[in-house]
Formats: sequence, C-alpha cells, structure tokens
Amino acid sequence: MSPSTPDPAAASSGRPVPPGPDAGKARLRRWQAATEAPLTVVSLVFLVAYAVPIARPDVPADVRAVCSVVLGLTWLMFVVDYVVRVRLAPHAWTYVRRHPLELAVVVLPVLRPLLLVSVVIRLNRANAVRLRGRVVRFAAAGTGLLVVVGALMVTQAERGAPGATIVNLGDGFWWAVVTITTVGYGDYTPVTPAGRVVAVCLMLGGIALLGVVTATLSSWLVERVTDTSSPDDRLGAVGAGAAGEAPVGMVSQAQVALLVAEVQELRAQIVADRQRERPQGESGSAGE
Repeated sequence: MSPSTPDPAAASSGRPVPPGPDAGKARLRRWQAATEAPLTVVSLVFLVAYAVPIARPDVPADVRAVCSVVLGLTWLMFVVDYVVRVRLAPHAWTYVRRHPLELAVVVLPVLRPLLLVSVVIRLNRANAVRLRGRVVRFAAAGTGLLVVVGALMVTQAERGAPGATIVNLGDGFWWAVVTITTVGYGDYTPVTPAGRVVAVCLMLGGIALLGVVTATLSSWLVERVTDTSSPDDRLGAVGAGAAGEAPVGMVSQAQVALLVAEVQELRAQIVADRQRERPQGESGSAGE
C-alpha cells in the first residue's frame, strides 16, 4: 500500500483518515495558485515603497513613514504566506531546506530587501509561460528587474559610506547595467561588504539569465531547423506524433488525415470511371 493510499481499516472503522502526501501537495498547489497574483501585486508595492526613499532621499518624513509601514505590512504578508506554505507542505522540513532565502527573510527582518529577489522570481515566472514563444519578453523583463533591484540595493548600501563612488540612484543604475553585462569599466565600484554581495549576486544573476535565454533560443532554432528539414520528415513526424495542433511550420495530423481521405476518394472515383468506360470500349470493338 502506497503512503498516499488511505488505510481501509481506518476508513471502515470511521476514524479520520490522515491525508497523504499527494493531498498535501494538491493543497499547496492550490494555495500557490490562489496567492500568486495577489503576492505579485504585493511584491510590486514593496518594490515601490522600497525605491521611493532611495530615489528621493529628501522626501518628507511622513512619506518615509508611510513607506516604512508599507514595507512592514508587505513583509508580514510574506511571512504569513511562508508559514502557510510550510504547514501545507507534505514534508515541512524538506520545504524549509529547499527555500533558504524565504526563511532568512522571515527570520531576519533586516534582510527584507532580499524580498526584491522574490519580485524578480514571481514576475519572471509569469513571463516564462511558453518561454520559447516569448524569449525577448522574458529577457527584457528579467534583465530590467535585475538592473532595478541591483541599482536600488547597491545605492542604499553605498550611499554615505567613506570612499564610496556610488552616491545616487543614477550611479547605481549605471553600475548595475555595466555589471550585469559583464563589461566592468571600473569607474564605479562598491566599497561596502553589502554592496559587494549585491555585485556578486547581480553578476551571477545576469550570467544565469543570459545563459538560460541563449540556451532556450538555441534549442528553439535547432527545433525549427529540424522541423523544416524536408516535407517527408515533417509528415512522418506528424504521423508518429500525438494528436493535436502541430507546431508552426508543420502540418497537423488532422490535415494529413483529410488529405489522405481526399486521395482515397479521388482514387475510388478514377477506378469507377475506368470500370464504366471498359464496357463501352469492349462493345465498340465487337461491333467492328
């Protein structure tokens, strides 16, 4: 008996049957599907509230206080979401081990800026649907978000530090663009430990993002070349494949079936015409 199968003895005795791992995974998936859109909005609100004091250090105190309250509330929402996901996961400790970033943010509020990484992950997850058809959009969204996050975090870390060259958000954006593209002019460099950690994360994130996009684009091009190699290969691939809509540049299985039916109908009509013409030819030759 598998772990997800309920005990027949317990079911017959009327005792409550403990839910199996499959039921826990289903509940977790439903919770994630239900909270994905709201938490994406919360992430964007968090991003705005985090960016305003950094972009405008001279904002009034009441605006800064509102931003702080918003940051606290959005952090609390992420805490609630994390606790619920841990409770719904079939194996709580396994889930905690596989999500160390979320745990660190929940345990240490000082790491709340790392929630900006969640913004990138959530928005890229939305843009990654049918990635091969949206490579350009995925690359633009992911790169833009990484640049914004890196610029905000390094500006906050470097501003006011002794010997810092990144003193405003404009410097932070220039540094983030140079870093993510691995150009490395060296005119702006982080001098604080936090800024250097941001630099390492931005470099790794940029390389990983560009690598994923390049690999996806390469595999798409290879698939396109393979699909358009020859008409016979395409018809054979369609005949051997599953039913459904064919990729771009190929004929579908329904179209092949329709073509075969038309050919068979034409063949039957030709055979019938020949059979009608044969008795006339034989009678004409007998009369001569």
